[in-house]
Amino acid sequence: MAANDFDYDSWSDGQERATVTVDGHDLEMAYRDDGDSGSEDDPVVFLHGIPTNSFLWRRLAFSLAEQRRVIVPDLVGYGNSDAHDGFDRSIRAQEQALGDLLEELGLDSVALVSHDIGSGVALRYGAHHPDRVGKLVVSNGTCYDSWPVDFITDLGLPDTAEMDSEEFEQTIESAFSQGTYDEADPTFVTGMTTPWLCDGGQRALARAAVATNTNHTTEIPYGEIDADLLCLWGESDDLQPIEYGERLAAELDGEVVRLEEAYHWVTEDRPEEYREELEAFLLEE
Repeated sequence: MAANDFDYDSWSDGQERATVTVDGHDLEMAYRDDGDSGSEDDPVVFLHGIPTNSFLWRRLAFSLAEQRRVIVPDLVGYGNSDAHDGFDRSIRAQEQALGDLLEELGLDSVALVSHDIGSGVALRYGAHHPDRVGKLVVSNGTCYDSWPVDFITDLGLPDTAEMDSEEFEQTIESAFSQGTYDEADPTFVTGMTTPWLCDGGQRALARAAVATNTNHTTEIPYGEIDADLLCLWGESDDLQPIEYGERLAAELDGEVVRLEEAYHWVTEDRPEEYREELEAFLLEE
């Protein structure tokens, strides 16, 4: 089925569940597992950021699944993964969850495709497990001291959890409906906002926002990363400026591809160009 045929409910219906552990807390992590599980090539794992979920990757995962196995999780605290109180949602914690998921699936080596704080997770995992990541894609991603940003920091205030439901819906919807270069796809906006509008969603978003911690990317030993790197970046992004991607590529001897007329939601602004660059990088021998 083509990505355009999928709405958020259809995407969610195809998710599986795994138990991961974060600081001693057993949590349920939702993920999609599509494509050829018998392929000898490294599976591709897609990592979203804040305040998105795995549906961010719908345009790309299905296309790539025609040639590779793809794993697309909701980070813990996001989407359809556990989002109750009582556990850490930080990049450091997400790295633990990712490691457990890959172990549960028996994956010794993967390619990681990442966006926003998902990039922080991917970079940490790649630095701590350099033999397990062959290729790494960072898109408008958190690295070094590039974050947090005011919009996310503000969502971590107590007011978010206590905000009037109508005001909250307008606030979170506008982040997506007004955040694309051209008119936003309503399917994208609905898919990004739906999880936060469920019971407990406001508090869950506040918990995710307050968990953003610059130390978790400044402390990464970047020089330990051994993966081939592609920084695939929307060049007009004010939230995660492309200069950080250029710095990362210079340190890791990677490549930067600048996607014009693209803001932070680069996969929505330039889906075809993004797909072409991504597949050329991942599928080359």
